[in-house]
Order: sequence, then C-alpha cells, then structure tokens
Amino acid sequence: MDWTAIDTWPNGNLSRRVQGPVHRWHMQEAGQGKTILMLHGAGGSTHTYRDMIPLLARDFRVIAIDLPGQGFTQLGARHRCGLDPMAQDIAALCAQEGCVPDVIVGHSAGGAIALRMAQSDLAPQGHTPLVIGINAALGEFPGLAGLVFPIMAKALAAVPFTATLFAGAAANPARIKTLIKSTGSDLDAQGLDLYRRLVADRAHVDATLLMMAQWKLPPLLRALPDHTGPVRFIVGEKDATVPPTVSLTAAQKMPDARVTNLPELGHLAHEERPRDVAELISQLIAQSTA
Repeated sequence: MDWTAIDTWPNGNLSRRVQGPVHRWHMQEAGQGKTILMLHGAGGSTHTYRDMIPLLARDFRVIAIDLPGQGFTQLGARHRCGLDPMAQDIAALCAQEGCVPDVIVGHSAGGAIALRMAQSDLAPQGHTPLVIGINAALGEFPGLAGLVFPIMAKALAAVPFTATLFAGAAANPARIKTLIKSTGSDLDAQGLDLYRRLVADRAHVDATLLMMAQWKLPPLLRALPDHTGPVRFIVGEKDATVPPTVSLTAAQKMPDARVTNLPELGHLAHEERPRDVAELISQLIAQSTA
C-alpha cells in the first residue's frame, strides 16, 4: 500500500514507519499500561482492529503491526514470509523498539504467529505472554486440499504478474462482499471497502501469496502440548473459514488453554462486534493476572 494513503486509513494518526529488522514496518501505537501486541491474519492489516484499538487503549498500551509485505509494511526479503521467519522478525522488531508484549492477540493465521512468538526460544527470558487467538488458524487443510493448496500457492507466487491479475479481478466490490460473506461474517460498507482497497493492491496480494506458499504449521502443532503459558481462544460459532472445532482441539492439547464461544459471529467476529470482543479481551487479561 502506498504510504501517502495512510491518512485515509483507520487510525492513521497512530501510524508510524519503522525501518528494520528485515522489513520496513507499519506500526500503530496508543495508550499506556500492559502491552498488547495485535497481529492480523493472512491478507489483512491493522484495519482489522480499527475499532478495538481505541477501546483497549483506554487501559493498555496497544501496538498493532502489518505483517511483512501486507498493508503498509514494505517487504524486505521475499523468503521471510513463513510462520517461523515472521515470528522471528516480529520478535526482533519488538526488541528493537523496546516492546515486551504482556499479551499477544492474533486473528486467524496471526494466532499461529502469536503462539510461535510465545514459545521459549522467541519470548524474552522469564517472560511468557498471554496469547489470545481470535478464530486462530491452527488446523491443516484435510485430505487432498492439504497437498494441493500449498502447491497452488507456491506456483502462483512464482509466476510473474499473478498478483497483478488477481488484484484486478478480485477487487470488484461485489466479489469482496461475496468473499466476506463466505467467512460467516457480515461487515458494513466501510469494512468491505477497506478489504477492497487491500485486495486491489498488487504488493499486498503478492505478499499474501508468499505467506501461503511458505506457511509450515506442523512443527507448531506438534509443540502445543509443551506450551505451558496461558492461551485463550475466542471463537465465532459461525466461522466458515476456520471451523470452531479447530480451537477446541488445540485447547485440549495444551496445559493452560480455554475457549470462549461467540454465538452468531463469523471469522471476522472482532470486526462485527468490536466492543464486545474488546471487553472480553480485557476480562481475559484481568483473569489471567488475578
């Protein structure tokens, strides 16, 4: 995304650019208190937390970032878009900026990144953050799709002009509305237009394809039983992108994990009901530190 458009982006007044490590990052920061780091999912940006950031900033220091190459973060290395490299680079960014997250909130694939960052080799010594996953993408595609989708993503990411063609075709407002509807969520006109702007951006689509192509989840899933830190899953019961059973299955494998279900909400539950989800996050933080 072109940085000159930042003033027209949600919470653009909170935005700043940070050079390195690896990438040129877009960060938004507000508030004081315990630090909450907020990570969006594949194909998203800080806009996904647009209504939650001001609410949480009343009681916490809130930092939201765009993942490498997505939104307003400029990609610095095309080979560092997978789960491990992104978690490592975000952890290095936090260290560079003097940020030690007490809580890491991750939506969808951002939930997997949050869990990876909370593992002992990446978390600051003696500090295990609370992880809150909103419809966390912690499941592999079943059967043939588990083989075909990664191969397709790698092929698309390797072909010149794929991102340009995809961006042009998918940015149609009617297609965006259909895409969002397919996740089980309903968004207002502003929410739909923000996703249209993202999908229309070639660099954003390119980075999303790279993320899909380089995504390797099995090592993280195998390590779930060893994750002793607190994990709280928030699940939209109408999520048609990540089945609600994914969070329940993951929680059952972990020593200190719990699931809270939100009826009538889909994959973008935090955009549908930002106030309710922000209040729930505040409650989960209070309970974990009581």
